[in-house]
Amino acid sequence: MTLPLHLLPTDALAGRGVGDVVVLDGPEGRHAATVRRTRVGEHLLLTDGAGLRVEAEVIAVGSGSLDLRVVSVTSDPEPSPRLVLVQALAKNDRDDQAIEAATECGVDEVVPWQASRSVVQWRGERGEKAWRKWDAVLVAATKQSRRTRRPVLAPTATSAQLGARIGAAAAAFVLHEDARMPLAGVTLPASGDVVVVVGPEGGISPEELAAFEAAGGVPVRLGDTVLRSSSAGPAALAVLSAMSRWR
Repeated sequence: MTLPLHLLPTDALAGRGVGDVVVLDGPEGRHAATVRRTRVGEHLLLTDGAGLRVEAEVIAVGSGSLDLRVVSVTSDPEPSPRLVLVQALAKNDRDDQAIEAATECGVDEVVPWQASRSVVQWRGERGEKAWRKWDAVLVAATKQSRRTRRPVLAPTATSAQLGARIGAAAAAFVLHEDARMPLAGVTLPASGDVVVVVGPEGGISPEELAAFEAAGGVPVRLGDTVLRSSSAGPAALAVLSAMSRWR
């Protein structure tokens, strides 16, 4: 069975070597000691979310904390190419579902997109709260999927900003139901950002699609069926991950 994984700040793990003792406290420690009822002798994984992988053995259990002895320390390499999901804001938490599954499928960066047809609007304090919620979803999904690199959450992008991001990417694909090219038939670069754009439930507007194509985005489709915004991104990422990282 895969060991449970806990995220810690970088400074809590920096410089730790085999045999060193690490204290897991705070929310992560309380969850491990109280909710999971972790026992002495069990092993678990620690990470800083930036590739560091520390396996440790529990040597003491306190009230809401664990004392751990480091067993091994490794570092997972940075992914290449990087998979970037541009997810349009959607209602009924469908965008939350999308980025959760995208994390499980290997996404490296998530860009919230305020599309012209997005019913949900992120403005002011509400927008900041929604952004923080997305960040919490990514953290939880990182731990659930046992990833040592958590996805980066970019600032919310407008369509104009997204056009610039597409232009700077090594490759960019816009999921669109009228596209003729299948995603499985594209050629991926060996490095750089591979951007996947998923529109809102109302679809990408013709003006946005034209602007993205002018910036270098390629319209593609996943198949003959139309997927919801909550499932289109993860499905596309699963295809691209298989093409780029398991070849």
